[in-house]
Amino acid sequence: MNIPNLLTVLRVALIPVFILLFYLPFSWSYWAASGVFAVAALTDWLDGYLARRWEQGTPFGAFLDPVADKLMVAVALVLLAAEHSNLWLTLAAATIIGREIVVSALREWMAEIGARAHVAVSNLGKWKTAAQMLALVILLGNPPVFTFWVVLGYTLLVVAAVLTLWSMLQYLLAAWPHLSTTSEKK
Repeated sequence: MNIPNLLTVLRVALIPVFILLFYLPFSWSYWAASGVFAVAALTDWLDGYLARRWEQGTPFGAFLDPVADKLMVAVALVLLAAEHSNLWLTLAAATIIGREIVVSALREWMAEIGARAHVAVSNLGKWKTAAQMLALVILLGNPPVFTFWVVLGYTLLVVAAVLTLWSMLQYLLAAWPHLSTTSEKK
């Protein structure tokens, strides 16, 4: 267990904390939940940076890091979809969560056939993640009232959903030669 892996475990451990803070009946609870989520999002960047810089990548970290990211984002999206209860946020949330399921399954399948490199993370994914994390920090920090900040959060989340679909299409196109081949009969 090294520092990058501990940061990843911390990210998972912070999920129940930001859920609890989100539902507390205090005026500051949204900001507190948003702050904890922001710290968790920063550990996502920091653990990867430190693992590369210190050459401390491990199989455990390679497994847990994307799981922690997806759990954190999915939980935040579910909380927000329930709290805001509107079409735009719910549609963006369903798109982002659905894409994560599709791409995770695609990566797993491509790894099984030895072609995992064809569906590696792209720069588009980094832009998607930045828009998504900023949107979630903004939306978690504000009640579901149409203010400038909430509209900005919705806009960034819709941008993230569009980038999510675009990156999923890129992954599917990269994997298509492997998906469209017929298997030999045994």
